Formats: sequence, structure tokens, C-alpha cells
Amino acid sequence: MGKLLERLRDAKKSGVYRVSRRNAIDDAVRASGIDVAEIDLAGGDALEALARGLAFPAWFGNNWDALEDCLGDLSWRVGEAHLLVLANAERLAKDDLGVLLDVLRVSAEFWAERGKPFFAVFIDPRERLVLPALHREP
Repeated sequence: MGKLLERLRDAKKSGVYRVSRRNAIDDAVRASGIDVAEIDLAGGDALEALARGLAFPAWFGNNWDALEDCLGDLSWRVGEAHLLVLANAERLAKDDLGVLLDVLRVSAEFWAERGKPFFAVFIDPRERLVLPALHREP
């Protein structure tokens, strides 16, 4: 098992990170049992993109509190860990990105306390997001 896969299976390392390329993530999680959700933020509506990418249930209220509620449930998602891969964050309004990062951090802490890994990883080729790197990239 590679170091990146070990990290993604470690609930204590749960959090919000960035990578410049997604290749290593794809390689690490292939046939791993990790639930991967692709979230494309290109439309500029983070709530809609997350609802679509995570197949939220009908009770999702399309607001930040409801997002936190859904991310704290995820009972309809199957996997030993949750990995959200988010692309095109630069399309979000600055305030929306800030709230989204806060909600994702709270969700990662929630799941880590319960022993289930939860990672939100932003694809950030220009390294503009002030987030820790998920792993050392070549």
C-alpha cells in the first residue's frame, strides 16, 4: 500500500487539502474501497455542485447549514473513507469559498472523531489556495 493511500485511510489525518494534479489520487484510490466524489465547482454554485456530486437526498435544504447536516450523515454513500475531489474552486465567490472551507473542516473533524477518514481535496494547479498539501508531489 502506498503512502498516499495509507494517509487517506487514516482518520486522524482527515482534513481539507490541495494538490496540483489529481493523478496520484486516482492511482492511490483505484480499487481501494474509498468513496470518491467528484465535485466540479465550475458553475459557481458550491451547494448545487456538492449536492450533485454527492447525490444528496431530497431533504437537502440547499443552504450552508443543510450542507453541514448532509456531510455529517453520508449514510447513502458506501466506502471505508470519504474523499471529495473538488475542481475549479477559483470560480466560486470569495465568501462562498470561505464558508465552504469552514464547513468542510468541521465535517472532517466530525468524521475524524468517529474514526472514519474524510478528506476534501482541492485540485489547485497554480497553488493559490492557502491549504496544506495532501502529499509531496514530484
